[in-house]
Amino acid sequence: MYKKILLAADGSDHSIRTAVRAAELAKLQGDGKVTIIYVIDGDQSKSDVLSEGDQGMIEQRRQQRLKPIEDILQEKNAPYQITIEHGEPGPTIVKYANENAFDLVVIGSRGLNTLQEMVLGSVSHKVAKRAKCPVMIVK
Repeated sequence: MYKKILLAADGSDHSIRTAVRAAELAKLQGDGKVTIIYVIDGDQSKSDVLSEGDQGMIEQRRQQRLKPIEDILQEKNAPYQITIEHGEPGPTIVKYANENAFDLVVIGSRGLNTLQEMVLGSVSHKVAKRAKCPVMIVK
Protein backbone atom coordinates (compact mmCIF):
# COMPACT_ATOMS: atom_id res chain seq x y z
CA MET A 1 0.00 0.00 0.00
CA TYR A 2 2.68 2.54 1.03
CA LYS A 3 5.70 1.26 -0.86
CA LYS A 4 7.01 4.64 -1.96
CA ILE A 5 7.25 6.95 1.06
CA LEU A 6 8.48 10.56 1.01
CA LEU A 7 9.90 11.73 4.34
CA ALA A 8 10.23 15.50 4.67
CA ALA A 9 13.18 16.31 6.91
CA ASP A 10 14.73 19.48 8.30
CA GLY A 11 16.63 18.10 11.29
CA SER A 12 14.06 19.21 13.86
CA ASP A 13 12.84 16.92 16.67
CA HIS A 14 9.55 16.57 14.79
CA SER A 15 11.29 15.38 11.62
CA ILE A 16 13.35 12.91 13.64
CA ARG A 17 10.11 11.42 15.02
CA THR A 18 8.75 11.21 11.49
CA ALA A 19 11.68 8.99 10.56
CA VAL A 20 10.51 6.39 13.08
CA ARG A 21 7.02 6.30 11.54
CA ALA A 22 8.32 6.23 7.97
CA ALA A 23 10.70 3.36 8.80
CA GLU A 24 7.92 1.38 10.48
CA LEU A 25 5.63 1.84 7.49
CA ALA A 26 8.36 0.83 5.03
CA LYS A 27 9.09 -2.32 7.04
CA LEU A 28 5.39 -3.21 7.26
CA GLN A 29 5.25 -3.21 3.48
CA GLY A 30 8.22 -5.52 3.22
CA ASP A 31 9.55 -3.79 0.13
CA GLY A 32 8.77 -0.18 1.05
CA LYS A 33 11.38 2.48 0.35
CA VAL A 34 11.80 5.88 1.98
CA THR A 35 13.03 8.95 0.14
CA ILE A 36 14.23 11.68 2.49
CA ILE A 37 13.69 15.14 1.05
CA TYR A 38 15.66 18.00 2.54
CA VAL A 39 14.73 21.40 1.14
CA ILE A 40 17.16 24.29 1.31
CA ASP A 41 15.28 27.56 1.14
CA GLY A 42 16.89 30.88 0.21
CA ASP A 43 16.79 32.30 3.74
CA GLN A 44 18.43 29.20 5.21
CA SER A 45 21.06 29.20 2.48
CA LYS A 46 21.93 32.85 3.19
CA SER A 47 22.03 32.18 6.92
CA ASP A 48 24.32 29.19 6.41
CA VAL A 49 26.72 31.24 4.27
CA LEU A 50 26.80 34.08 6.80
CA SER A 51 27.33 31.80 9.81
CA GLU A 52 29.68 29.25 8.23
CA GLY A 53 31.19 30.95 5.20
CA ASP A 54 32.89 27.77 3.99
CA GLN A 55 30.91 25.55 1.60
CA GLY A 56 32.46 22.43 3.12
CA MET A 57 31.28 23.43 6.59
CA ILE A 58 27.80 24.18 5.25
CA GLU A 59 27.58 20.69 3.71
CA GLN A 60 28.85 19.11 6.92
CA ARG A 61 26.21 20.97 8.95
CA ARG A 62 23.44 19.79 6.62
CA GLN A 63 24.67 16.21 6.87
CA GLN A 64 24.64 16.51 10.67
CA ARG A 65 20.98 17.56 10.54
CA LEU A 66 20.10 14.42 8.56
CA LYS A 67 22.33 11.98 10.47
CA PRO A 68 19.81 11.14 13.26
CA ILE A 69 17.18 10.44 10.60
CA GLU A 70 19.55 8.20 8.63
CA ASP A 71 20.54 6.41 11.85
CA ILE A 72 16.89 5.57 12.59
CA LEU A 73 16.26 4.23 9.09
CA GLN A 74 19.46 2.17 9.17
CA GLU A 75 18.64 0.81 12.64
CA LYS A 76 15.22 -0.33 11.41
CA ASN A 77 16.69 -1.71 8.16
CA ALA A 78 14.45 0.52 6.06
CA PRO A 79 15.91 1.19 2.61
CA TYR A 80 16.23 4.90 1.87
CA GLN A 81 17.76 7.51 -0.35
CA ILE A 82 18.28 11.25 0.15
CA THR A 83 17.34 14.02 -2.22
CA ILE A 84 18.23 17.65 -1.64
CA GLU A 85 16.11 20.29 -3.31
CA HIS A 86 16.27 24.09 -3.34
CA GLY A 87 13.26 26.36 -2.95
CA GLU A 88 10.44 27.22 -0.59
CA PRO A 89 9.88 24.06 1.52
CA GLY A 90 6.09 23.62 1.22
CA PRO A 91 5.70 24.00 -2.55
CA THR A 92 8.97 22.16 -3.22
CA ILE A 93 7.90 19.11 -1.20
CA VAL A 94 4.46 19.11 -2.87
CA LYS A 95 5.96 19.39 -6.34
CA TYR A 96 8.45 16.59 -5.70
CA ALA A 97 5.79 14.34 -4.17
CA ASN A 98 3.33 14.90 -7.02
CA GLU A 99 5.88 14.57 -9.83
CA ASN A 100 7.30 11.32 -8.44
CA ALA A 101 4.01 9.57 -7.60
CA PHE A 102 4.66 8.83 -3.93
CA ASP A 103 2.17 6.69 -2.04
CA LEU A 104 2.55 8.70 1.17
CA VAL A 105 4.24 11.83 2.51
CA VAL A 106 5.34 11.77 6.14
CA ILE A 107 6.04 15.19 7.65
CA GLY A 108 6.41 16.68 11.12
CA SER A 109 3.73 18.96 12.48
CA ARG A 110 6.35 21.64 13.11
CA GLY A 111 9.84 22.26 11.87
CA LEU A 112 12.76 24.43 12.90
CA ASN A 113 10.85 27.70 12.51
CA THR A 114 9.94 28.89 16.04
CA LEU A 115 7.43 31.44 14.72
CA GLN A 116 5.05 28.58 13.88
CA GLU A 117 5.01 26.91 17.31
CA MET A 118 1.42 27.95 18.14
CA VAL A 119 -0.32 26.52 15.08
CA LEU A 120 0.13 23.66 12.67
CA GLY A 121 3.32 24.40 10.78
CA SER A 122 2.73 26.21 7.53
CA VAL A 123 4.87 23.73 5.60
CA SER A 124 2.91 20.69 6.83
CA HIS A 125 -0.34 22.56 6.21
CA LYS A 126 0.63 23.38 2.61
CA VAL A 127 1.74 19.82 1.95
CA ALA A 128 -1.46 18.34 3.42
CA LYS A 129 -3.60 20.64 1.27
CA ARG A 130 -1.78 20.22 -2.04
CA ALA A 131 -0.20 16.79 -2.21
CA LYS A 132 -2.04 14.31 -4.43
CA CYS A 133 -1.29 11.40 -2.09
CA PRO A 134 -2.11 10.79 1.59
CA VAL A 135 -0.10 12.87 4.08
CA MET A 136 0.77 11.70 7.57
CA ILE A 137 1.53 14.55 9.97
CA VAL A 138 3.51 13.39 12.99
CA LYS A 139 3.36 15.31 16.27
